[in-house]
Amino acid sequence: MTGSDFFDTNILVYAYDSHEPDKQKKAQDMLKQGIINGNAVISTQVLGEFFTVVTRRIPQPISVFDASEIINNVSVMNVQEIDLLIVKRAIETLDTYKISYWDSLIVAAAEGAGCERIMTEDLNHEQLYYGIIATNPFS
Repeated sequence: MTGSDFFDTNILVYAYDSHEPDKQKKAQDMLKQGIINGNAVISTQVLGEFFTVVTRRIPQPISVFDASEIINNVSVMNVQEIDLLIVKRAIETLDTYKISYWDSLIVAAAEGAGCERIMTEDLNHEQLYYGIIATNPFS
């Protein structure tokens, strides 16, 4: 999937969390453009984390029903499944880059989907992970 951008959970959360309006607008614009261009990728991990965060952890949580509807809507993006090969690659990634398992799983999923960039606040801005550049769109 050449030219694709992998969107980490925080980007998806910001798109639906009105607590930080500047980040919300930026995240919404990025996701909209990625969907229009057909180059947006998320993973099943991102969907699960998104659900947990927006229904429990943001200042104004949304309902389970609304979160489920959002997941249905954003699933028009390419969704990378987390399978055994991705989990094993994440463990290698953790060891290679000394990052958390969950961040390693994001990197492994992005690699598995053939992405060029990972849009995230959680990884080091402009660092390469197996040739995939981490980009903090809010920096």
